[in-house]
Amino acid sequence: MQISVFIIDAFTNQPFGGNPAAVCLLEDELEESWHQKIAAEMNLSETAFIRKLHPTDDFTKSSCFGLRWFTPTNEVPLCGHATLASAAVLFKRKNMNPTLTFITLSGELKARQVGDEIVLDLPLYFTYPQDFQEVEELVKAAVGDMNIQEVRYSPDTKKLLICLSEVYERYDLEKLKVDPQRLLLADKTGKIKGVIITVKGDHHKNHGSYDFYSRYFAPWNGISEDPVTGSAHAVLSSYWSEQLGKDKLCAFQCSSRGGELKILLRQDGRVDIGGQACFVLEGFLSL
Repeated sequence: MQISVFIIDAFTNQPFGGNPAAVCLLEDELEESWHQKIAAEMNLSETAFIRKLHPTDDFTKSSCFGLRWFTPTNEVPLCGHATLASAAVLFKRKNMNPTLTFITLSGELKARQVGDEIVLDLPLYFTYPQDFQEVEELVKAAVGDMNIQEVRYSPDTKKLLICLSEVYERYDLEKLKVDPQRLLLADKTGKIKGVIITVKGDHHKNHGSYDFYSRYFAPWNGISEDPVTGSAHAVLSSYWSEQLGKDKLCAFQCSSRGGELKILLRQDGRVDIGGQACFVLEGFLSL
């Protein structure tokens, strides 16, 4: 069996920026255990598997597909950057449908091409005040002695959001040294699968105009630091929209690779997250 495979750098227009995702096009049913084996072989934060829903479907003509995401260690219910990468692959294969629909563990997700960007229609996840004492050790493992604005929790995504004080800016977040293994050891709650660290944008002339910055760590899912994370921004969007009083936001995830995300909170309770994609590899897996 040969499987078409692509590596796409999502949320960037430059090779080796953004967040790389592997995308596999499944012409036929794949043995269940091979999904995880392939993801481990690709060894990227996520590998996406696009499957036909019916035998007569066509990757260039159909508008609805099944989509699953695997880290090197496990399947995950949502991955924004690998969804963007999946849509990019289908659009590059001359799929002319204005909107693509993916059936996933998080329900129906839609993607459309707008100019040189792909816009994802994602669920909007809310955060709630988190008892600090319950996560104090974990917060200290993440940010040390830095001053904290507040700590919130997203129960739907199991993500802890740590907002730094406004005395900090992008540079402080970028230089922060986080040991992902310390995060695992410090978590006593059993309810957390990822840690978001965020700070308000500084609109610096050398950095562009961003409303907020973030970094994301998910060692619980085998990801030390994720370069650019669509699903984390489905959480960050609701938080920063509330803080800044605006529905249209521009964000930058300042990992070493970095990536830009354009955000629009919609009236129907969902969020549009847009970004570019760069193709860096195309080939075949031989099984």
